[in-house]
Amino acid sequence: MARPPLPLLLLALGLAAAAKSPYQQVLQHSRLRGRQHGPNVCAVQKLIGTNRKYFTNCKQWYQRKICGKSTVISYECCPGYEKVPGEKGCPAALPLSNIYETLGVVGSATTQLYSDRSNLRPEIEGPGSFTIFAPSNEAWASLSAETLDSLVSNVNIELLNALRYHMVDKRVLTDDLKHGTTLNSMYQNLPIQIHHYPNGIVTVNCARLLKADHHATNGVVHVIDKVIATTTNTIQQIIETEDSLESLRTAVAASDLSSLLESEGQYTLLAPTNEAFEKIPRETLTRILGDPEALRDLLNHHILKSAMCAEAIIAGLTMETLEGTTLDVGCSGEELTLNGKPIIANKDVLATNGVVHFVNELLIPDSAKTVFELAQESEVSKSTDLFRQAGLSSHLTGSEQVTLLAPVNNVFKDGLPAIDSNMRNLLLNHIVKDQLSSKYLYHGQKLQTLGDKELRVFVYRNNLCIENACIAAHDKRGRFGTLFSVDKMLTPPTGSVMDVLKADHRFSTLVAAIQSAGLTENLNRPGTFTVFAPTNEAFRAMPQGELNKLMGNAKELANLLKFHVADEILVSGAVSALVRLKSMQGDKLEVSMKNNVIHVNKEPVAESDIMATNGVIYAVNSVLQPQASRPQERGDEPADPALEIFKQASALSKVSQRNPRLAPVYSRILARMKENSGGF
Repeated sequence: MARPPLPLLLLALGLAAAAKSPYQQVLQHSRLRGRQHGPNVCAVQKLIGTNRKYFTNCKQWYQRKICGKSTVISYECCPGYEKVPGEKGCPAALPLSNIYETLGVVGSATTQLYSDRSNLRPEIEGPGSFTIFAPSNEAWASLSAETLDSLVSNVNIELLNALRYHMVDKRVLTDDLKHGTTLNSMYQNLPIQIHHYPNGIVTVNCARLLKADHHATNGVVHVIDKVIATTTNTIQQIIETEDSLESLRTAVAASDLSSLLESEGQYTLLAPTNEAFEKIPRETLTRILGDPEALRDLLNHHILKSAMCAEAIIAGLTMETLEGTTLDVGCSGEELTLNGKPIIANKDVLATNGVVHFVNELLIPDSAKTVFELAQESEVSKSTDLFRQAGLSSHLTGSEQVTLLAPVNNVFKDGLPAIDSNMRNLLLNHIVKDQLSSKYLYHGQKLQTLGDKELRVFVYRNNLCIENACIAAHDKRGRFGTLFSVDKMLTPPTGSVMDVLKADHRFSTLVAAIQSAGLTENLNRPGTFTVFAPTNEAFRAMPQGELNKLMGNAKELANLLKFHVADEILVSGAVSALVRLKSMQGDKLEVSMKNNVIHVNKEPVAESDIMATNGVIYAVNSVLQPQASRPQERGDEPADPALEIFKQASALSKVSQRNPRLAPVYSRILARMKENSGGF
């Protein structure tokens, strides 16, 4: 028979490896880590101070932690192998015998003992094909004295039934233990729930497989860490029978979720106890219970889309809820955590359609909160104090659909501003009519505020801004309102560029210059201007003669002023790297950020983001000079005008000497170079 080509053979091997179950992949990783100690040696991580051991993946191996606790590495024979005196590693396969004999070899001698006492031994010694999920010796020892006594005192009935519930009448290996499936046990065909998680953990009724796939002549043995019990109740029936879930029972009935929780499926219910409900302010709880949509979101936020047993959690992971949000599920030592908090009071209460963990805190999703509640729990809590002091809480706690533009706490590091009529009006303009989502905002969009102002949306490559304030964090969408955290207090525009300049005494010289140059109408009309406005100080810094000459030449003055204006709006929040704007004069303006100060053409800006209805103004304490020509240059490094003139002069010198018509041009370039450099 011809051999398959090598590429096809490699592909087949790759597909076979890819088809391995998560458990087998983790076991293979443990083999690789242990191979230096000999054949069939597996590396395991043991939790310090306990007997808990894990085959782990690469991530856990390097972290050396399980549930945040340190581990030590030990090396032992992989499942199915044993040591041979005088030889390295575990070269010998375990003797193949019947299930009864195998139990004594794999660390489940107590199960073997009880099989003998309950008369199960003849069955598991005889012919057949069985799978037994055998509790370890430690699992039996951990049972309460009362439970163990009730089993052992009636060995022919209770103990036999308990053991047969741990058995399946066919051979089932770990590759056959698919996530979310059930197996019919040998006790009244009652189901056993199987979960096979991506991290390689396999659970049987939430008991973890410790040592799997031990072959026997009449089946297979898997050692588990608990004695499992039958379950016949749905999640809904558990809610109905648990006294500590009375408040949850009332909420579920009001939300009409009962049918879901008694239907087939595999869910995880994080069941808030009566104590959890009592911790919530009565006003908040009454509001949610009286709002069917908020109540449904609240309860769905406590239901995970898949069954998650506690034993499967050995590190943090993110789980999706029925509400569509996510919860961070993790562990710290023996405790499970939700969003980093150890609030799970009772875990792994098994139901026919999933698992229940009792939690002692209510998990209220954003979608069931008011805007005020959203703000109080985030980095804008100081803003909530400001709005409350201004008497605006009613807009943020009721059913009014709004979007709050809330400055982050760092904005108020020097304290909250005093509340007066002007501040109250300003705060009203931080509340936008309608419940918005930032992902639907677009450039040039107009938003109406409760203060009857119109705000503009600016979309930049690196930021999304509303007027001068840029969004600093992801939206928080509540029941009726949305929270936008912004990086500064909003300053709504109060007039055109000319109106703003005229109202500010720092720009009186600039206003006179604009009027003299005939540009007043341009800066009054609707538009999108960015104006780098020289202050009176900037004009005073110019030589008096040069200033007089400039003011007396309307054309030259207009040209200079146009160099200070770009025909697009750029707020400071959009400047992180170098930004180049084309001025109305034609040359480029180069805007950058250095040490948290905006610079234009390397000149520091005295004040940023003075908003106008048709643009934005930056105050500068120097008059910017346009460059006569713009050579090819680095985009992050403005050209030196004198150097460029020198380059042009050098290039033209020889030609001009041979061509009388170019001599005047050469003379003018030399004169300009002397003027810019102060002479040679």
